[in-house]
Amino acid sequence: MMDNFSINTPSLLFPAISLLMLAYTNRFLTISSIIRQLYEHHSNNPHDNILRQLGNLRQRVWLIRYMQAFGITSLLLCIVSMILISMSMSTYAQGLFIASLVLMTGSLVLCLLEVMVSDSALKILLSDIEKDLKKP
Repeated sequence: MMDNFSINTPSLLFPAISLLMLAYTNRFLTISSIIRQLYEHHSNNPHDNILRQLGNLRQRVWLIRYMQAFGITSLLLCIVSMILISMSMSTYAQGLFIASLVLMTGSLVLCLLEVMVSDSALKILLSDIEKDLKKP
């Protein structure tokens, strides 16, 4: 299948996955903070515009959850791939490594979608500000 496939090949993904997981965790913590602030703001001052943001936030939380799940599963498959290489089961190890790459690709695509959804949330806020500024 792959020439020169060794234990070093799957280990190449470790730094990338670690950095991605850190970035994903930061995104999750930011969304959590925004939701908590929105909840507190809504409790003190209910407003219809908050309803426009709820679907967006739900979608972002869902995307981040699956970004993390795909990334973690990718890391686990890399580890199992390395174990299989050490057990001289190179064919299975290569298959799991390819699956790991597919999951990492899925995680990155979900990350891109989350960024796009985040952009639409900012557009909602900007349109609300514009409406307020245009009022006499």
